Amino acid sequence: MAASPGLVSPLIAYMRRGNLAPSCISRSESFSLERNARRRPVLRCCAAVDGGVEDRVLGATSSSKPRLPRLAGMGSKLVGCGSEVPKFMISNDDLAQFVQTSDEWISARTGIRNRRVLTGDETLSGLALKAADGALQMAGVVADDVDLVILCTSTPDDLFGGGCKIQRDLGCKNAWAFDITAACSGFVVGLITATRFIKGGGYQNILVLGADALSRYVDWTDRGTCILFGDAAGAVLLQACGSDDDGLLGFDLHSDGYGQRHLNAMVKDSETEVISNTNGAPIFSPNKTSYSYLKMNGKEVFRFAVRCVPQSIEIALEEAGLTCSSIDWLLLHQANQRIIDAVATRLRIPAEKVISNLANYGNTSAASIPLALDEAVRTGRVKSGDIIAASGFGAGLTWGSAIVRWR
Repeated sequence: MAASPGLVSPLIAYMRRGNLAPSCISRSESFSLERNARRRPVLRCCAAVDGGVEDRVLGATSSSKPRLPRLAGMGSKLVGCGSEVPKFMISNDDLAQFVQTSDEWISARTGIRNRRVLTGDETLSGLALKAADGALQMAGVVADDVDLVILCTSTPDDLFGGGCKIQRDLGCKNAWAFDITAACSGFVVGLITATRFIKGGGYQNILVLGADALSRYVDWTDRGTCILFGDAAGAVLLQACGSDDDGLLGFDLHSDGYGQRHLNAMVKDSETEVISNTNGAPIFSPNKTSYSYLKMNGKEVFRFAVRCVPQSIEIALEEAGLTCSSIDWLLLHQANQRIIDAVATRLRIPAEKVISNLANYGNTSAASIPLALDEAVRTGRVKSGDIIAASGFGAGLTWGSAIVRWR
């Protein structure tokens, strides 16, 4: 991997060393923009159903609640979190019943002992909905006050995305929603994206969800991958605050497409039979498309992670004006305990400051960081004012870090 072009390309010097964002603008200043002050008429689009019209008018707002002015230059803080996992658990001993492996072999190489997978009528959006509800309850924020829902997932129930379904089912009538696809880096990407909407767009409350069901794309006869992955959802609520209380202290993001060959789940088309019609013009039957099983070169991904993640965290710390000794908690994407331990060692962060729940859930992709954070907060480990160095890394290849303060 070290010889592969661009993977990982040398880090370039970064100019982001200070907070260049505008300072907080008061509500009384003339720069504030009244949200929806001059709204366009809603197009009342209807769909015919059995000769009639659906009761729900598509595109019509169901709330006349006035919106607050948008204030650019605001900070953001984490004020709530939640998580949810499927009921069905698969242990290492269970896996050993249908693939050549053992609890000792898996735990020694990965640190994983159990994982949860979707079964029956469970859905990924159902997990995400419960995680989001937990974050709202902890924050004391009602659904009507949410401005934006960001769903970070690579495995939505609907190929076209699931953010809007979460927005609908939560009852966030004043929010818009979209999905982010960045695999195991997704939550960190979504978190940083949300802070930019608050700082640059004047949003007040943003739900960021990480949710994945990689069990759908795992070859359960391949012990190199099936032992690693589980399903889960996690969520946080970011809230606007004064710039002096900004909870995002520094961040760093990267991608390198040369590494895509080491971790992917590619589209797999069936063979198409090309035939000719009577006048000789080529015609063909439509493709039947599916996705291949998840494929990973574990050794290369491991080498990539232990080299690049510490660098990324150090860059984010430098932007924050902090050192590794300032970190209260190291919270990495829960991919492999050996990766977590190696990164902590390189950063000289003691084991008692490392958050890990990998043994119980395996690699849950975009859900892993918010899932581990929620457990740490609800068990009293993470307290108000604690500084967390979070880093995600995975398919793309993508990786990034955020230095955040918990409310």
